[in-house]
Amino acid sequence: MRRGGHEGTSERLVNRTVERYGVWLRSTVVLLCGALGLVWADAADVPLALALLAPAVLACGVRLWALRRPLPLPIPLALLWTLDAAVVLLMGLSQPVLDGEGGNAMVEVAVGISVIAFQFEWATRPMAGAALAGAGVVACVLGDVLSSSEHDLDVVPLVRVLIQVGLSRAGYLIVRARARAADRSAAVRAALRREADVAAARRATEREYLATLHDTASATLLMVSQGDSRDWSWLPPRARQDLEALSAMPGFETGSVDLAALLGCVPEGEGQARVRLTTHIEGPLTMPSGPGLAIFNGVREAVTNVSRHAGVREAELRAWREEGNGVVVELSDAGRGFDPDSVPVRRRGISGSIIGRMRAVEGTASIISRPGAGTRVRWRWQDRGGVPQGHDHGRVPQAHDHGRVPPAGDGVGQATEVRGPAAGQATEVRGPAAGQATEVRGPAAGQATEVRGPAARTRAEHTAAVRFIRGQLLIGAQLVALLICLVWQFTISLRRLVAHQDVYHPAWPQTAAFVCLVAVAAAGGASLLRGRRIPPGVRGWCLGSVLAVSAVSAYTLPPHHATGPADWAFGVVGWHALFLLADLRVRWYAAFLGAHIGINAAAVVGHGAPAAAEAAVLGIATVGSCGLQFAIGALMTHLLRDTAPAAGSAAAREEELRTRERIHEHLQSDHKERYRALTATTVPLLVGLGHGVLSPHDEEVRLRCGVEGARMRRLFAEGDAVADPLLNELRACVEVAEHQGVTVSLAVRGQPGEVPVEIRRELIDPVAVTLGRTRSTARVTVVWTPGAVRVSAVGVDCADDCTEAAAVPAQRRAADPQVSVVRTRRGESMWAEASWSRPASPEVALP
Repeated sequence: MRRGGHEGTSERLVNRTVERYGVWLRSTVVLLCGALGLVWADAADVPLALALLAPAVLACGVRLWALRRPLPLPIPLALLWTLDAAVVLLMGLSQPVLDGEGGNAMVEVAVGISVIAFQFEWATRPMAGAALAGAGVVACVLGDVLSSSEHDLDVVPLVRVLIQVGLSRAGYLIVRARARAADRSAAVRAALRREADVAAARRATEREYLATLHDTASATLLMVSQGDSRDWSWLPPRARQDLEALSAMPGFETGSVDLAALLGCVPEGEGQARVRLTTHIEGPLTMPSGPGLAIFNGVREAVTNVSRHAGVREAELRAWREEGNGVVVELSDAGRGFDPDSVPVRRRGISGSIIGRMRAVEGTASIISRPGAGTRVRWRWQDRGGVPQGHDHGRVPQAHDHGRVPPAGDGVGQATEVRGPAAGQATEVRGPAAGQATEVRGPAAGQATEVRGPAARTRAEHTAAVRFIRGQLLIGAQLVALLICLVWQFTISLRRLVAHQDVYHPAWPQTAAFVCLVAVAAAGGASLLRGRRIPPGVRGWCLGSVLAVSAVSAYTLPPHHATGPADWAFGVVGWHALFLLADLRVRWYAAFLGAHIGINAAAVVGHGAPAAAEAAVLGIATVGSCGLQFAIGALMTHLLRDTAPAAGSAAAREEELRTRERIHEHLQSDHKERYRALTATTVPLLVGLGHGVLSPHDEEVRLRCGVEGARMRRLFAEGDAVADPLLNELRACVEVAEHQGVTVSLAVRGQPGEVPVEIRRELIDPVAVTLGRTRSTARVTVVWTPGAVRVSAVGVDCADDCTEAAAVPAQRRAADPQVSVVRTRRGESMWAEASWSRPASPEVALP
């Protein structure tokens, strides 16, 4: 596709290919014809012929050399055009020197093929190509006039040259149009894929951002809000590390890490929360940093979970490399255990920090536990031989992780294994009691879903792009061949057939053969114009008919007229075959041309061996027609077999660069937006705690930390796939308050509706502030009406209002007047309500 006047990938490669083929075709023909001319010229004429032909051959050599070593600007265009014009003029002037029928045929072939090739060599500069075609016409005129004893002009070759020039230019325009169509369609598909890849990258980065937030700032602030530590010496360095983790820019990491060294740095905790690890690590375990950091962060989170929920202070950490260049890490404890199936989806300790991270790097994480039987967590990553990994988490492990889901209820222990980077892959659920394994595949039971990794998807997309480009070029090539068939047959061939009826013995087979070729063109063209490939049966019938036409024409034509003016079929049969065989390899077309030439040669030899001069003329005519057809067939094959894959690869590389730029641009903006949103609330708390300005013994500090912890939990719940996102995010805030000892009741009235995520943030934030500052009991109410939604919270025994806690939300609401917030305080109770009026649906006016 042409963007701002620039060529698309397919068009650019088509132009480059046809230029090179044009130069090589013309140079080969000029060299061959020049050599034959010198051999057949009279001894007295050889010096003059050599003086004319040698510069022409030298000019072709310079043109070939320029293909590999472009001359410095501004010389090349003017110089190359002059050299091309000199070639045809010198060949035209050599015609009277060579003289004879053989000399005339050689010059006509060389000049005719040259003017055709000029339309390819100068395809992007049509005026230059047209001027060179004019030079070819002048060469023909000079050659005819100077070689004729009466100095008369033969108009027929000139008309034939003009027809060839028009067909070659039209053929190029058709192929270029198909290449542009391929570029336009590829650009549209690439734009859709690019947007999908950018969205996927942003989602992956968002997941990692939320996991980092959960493992660092959220856990730290929640611990401070609960005030469950007497020794806070660990807090300042932890808060500073959290700040560093939040401010690190996510990116793509291509290096390697030693997982064994990382696992040796897993924090065991401090004081009573310390977990003594017994390690058995078979190192070194060198692996890509993406999966390496994912496993390390998951182990760090799991160790913190042991400290908080297992009821034991010892655990065993093992790591080893398995066959097939895979890495396995296992953490086990003999604690109280839990039921993995009972873990709510909004909990992040397992789904985000352990399983989610391994999904992102195409690894697996399995958790095997049951109440009273301990817990075993296993991470497995397999090197798939260069398959691109997910986005690296781009940060050095810095802080302890918290937030493990507490054990839930009694039930049968289960192990949940999540494989691959996307949902919908194999999930194996094993029940120890039953002793059987049940495997559920796909999004629903009984359905198998194939999920391909990034490399397989990229290969499939590249194959599809190449197939599409090849299809477009094939249509263009067949249209070109069909156009040449029809124009040549109904101009040059028809004139010859009508003018030489008295030569044929008998004449009616020649006319029937002409009609048969028209039927062949109609049968093949019907499939092409419907956008379909020619059916094999139709192709076979058409090829047999074309060979029959070749035989009929050859055997009903006197041998001394073969390839001459009366032979209307010899030059057009090859074009029909090219139209039929354009989608096959060139050897099939070469075999057909060999059969065609063999039939005509057999017909000539059957009437007696021709003289040397006659054989030379026949050979030159064969090279001029069949040689040109074979060269065009080879060009088409090159376009389909080589140019299409090259165009697909080049387009893929360009699109990959554009996608990377877009991803980088969006990740930069996303990161800045996230950091900006945290600047006014979370960051000041971490700065104060990290530098000793704020004390965790201060109740106000703990309340502020509780508010920020609730806000983060609500943020974590935004991405959950649930029927009622507003209620899901409210419950996340309620759970934080309940962990702080607040008794919360939640009531919902009315029929839930859809609320944009930006509005949900504004509606829930006052509730999060109120719950975070409540000490004993609270009540949260959601009221849905047809035109609005209201979310309110009443906190009993509530601390004094904190202006800073609501400062940033108030600034955001100023830009969104649809969300209104009312706060009322009575004694130690605080009431806050946020309401949003849903936009009314447009009404249809009644007549």
